[in-house]
Amino acid sequence: MKNVTERSDGRCPWCGDAPDYIEYHDRVWGRPVTDRNELFEKLCLDGQQAGLSWLTILRKQSGYRQRFEAFQPERLASWGEPEIEAALSDTGIVRNRRKVEAIVGNARALLAMEQEGEAFSAFLWSFVNHQPIINEFRDVQEIPDETAASRAMSRALKKRSFRFVGPTICYAFMQAVGMVNDHLLGCPVREETVAQSRGVVL
Repeated sequence: MKNVTERSDGRCPWCGDAPDYIEYHDRVWGRPVTDRNELFEKLCLDGQQAGLSWLTILRKQSGYRQRFEAFQPERLASWGEPEIEAALSDTGIVRNRRKVEAIVGNARALLAMEQEGEAFSAFLWSFVNHQPIINEFRDVQEIPDETAASRAMSRALKKRSFRFVGPTICYAFMQAVGMVNDHLLGCPVREETVAQSRGVVL
């Protein structure tokens, strides 16, 4: 996200000129998500982008949803080797065994948390004290790659056996689901997303 130039329309410059990336910036990024399955999907997809661009994963999102049971943890947790092998032959996703197995493992980790009485959404939002952090950055260079909160989230998720949840991935996830609002000052959708952030009740 850092090697970008300023846009004439005022949007956060990382979204470039691709219409689908602009749509993601305008309609998804930074808007608070509290639904358990949607949070699980976004956490897994952010893990899939490790070593790749987010745009690559964004353009395969529908393929992931089709292949991975609409990211329903209860269904994914029952997967065995036949389902994993089928996924690895699917050109609609990134065919990386470790990443495919991570989604299945993460589903099992989520269910194990819930069996211990931990609600997934409340757990994730606890790292921002259940209220979105609204930053006031003017330049994309000011936005960090990770924070103390994302490092704490990463450690806690790894302790619970989640994979592909390093601190940089966790911060990207926090931005995506509106735990952190990093729309730059002057971005045309900032005001709307900030209003949504301030209206979050958990």
